[in-house]
Amino acid sequence: MAKKVRVSELVQQFQLEVISGEHGLRRAITTDDLNRPGLEMAGYFEYHPEERVQLLGRTELAFFAMLTAEERKERMERLCSSEETPCIVVTRGLDVPEELIHFSQEKNLPILRSNMATTILSSRITGFLERKLAPTTTIHGVLCDVYGVGMLITGSSGIGKSETALELVKRGHRLIADDAVEIRQTSDFQLHGSAPELIRHLLEIRGVGIINVMTLFGAGAIRNNKRITLVVKLEAWQQDKQYDRLGLDEETTKIIDTDIPLVTIPVRPGRNLAVIIEVAAMNYRLKQMGLNAALQFTNKLTATIAEDMDDMD
Repeated sequence: MAKKVRVSELVQQFQLEVISGEHGLRRAITTDDLNRPGLEMAGYFEYHPEERVQLLGRTELAFFAMLTAEERKERMERLCSSEETPCIVVTRGLDVPEELIHFSQEKNLPILRSNMATTILSSRITGFLERKLAPTTTIHGVLCDVYGVGMLITGSSGIGKSETALELVKRGHRLIADDAVEIRQTSDFQLHGSAPELIRHLLEIRGVGIINVMTLFGAGAIRNNKRITLVVKLEAWQQDKQYDRLGLDEETTKIIDTDIPLVTIPVRPGRNLAVIIEVAAMNYRLKQMGLNAALQFTNKLTATIAEDMDDMD
């Protein structure tokens, strides 16, 4: 089901003054895009995005004041005519035109006012709506910040995710979430993870119980959220499975609508998972900088084989 934000939430978040249309505060906002109806003030409504929050700033209202009385009535009537329009916000504490108040009362369309500058308010409302309307999901796993890389550690229950996270924290890295990771996808297809409020900063270690990471290791051992850039899947070692030994195979996994690089690490006694995950994080950073050790090795190997073939000829 599509997410919605009520106009009343917008009023509360930004302390907006309700000028008229208070009966429409339950109207739903379904998109994080905003619209400044400058062309509409000039009478062009052909592609008017009526489903967006409408912002009227100094430019729009200065132009509106130049219109004739008949034009002002006609423009405001059309601006307020759609049931899909969530609200109209007047910025900079400017006076609200009487025509706008009149037609907003007829349509129960909320007219709000803010003292903020139009560009600042537009940016803040967009950011707020992006967070509220972004697609979200919850994944069973652990999210850690390792050398600045947001690593989502997944795997079956009991495989050792939390114990690995504890070792990473002891080695100076930071915990974001354990057991349940709430993931939000932004408009530019980035994934950001955080912990549910109930279990924030907590880590469950079988045999020990629940520990508070911030209390034990300090505020430097935790973060509230982090962009996810790499998924590490822990799985039990399978003797008959062929694992990638060079690192040339670049797997991905889809979370919501975003493909994220995936590293599969087989687990068996004697393997230090925390160290391996640290190396995976550093190797990922090197690849982002254009340094791929596996590719360099393969190129050198190919060149060596070619030289040997030439010598045989």
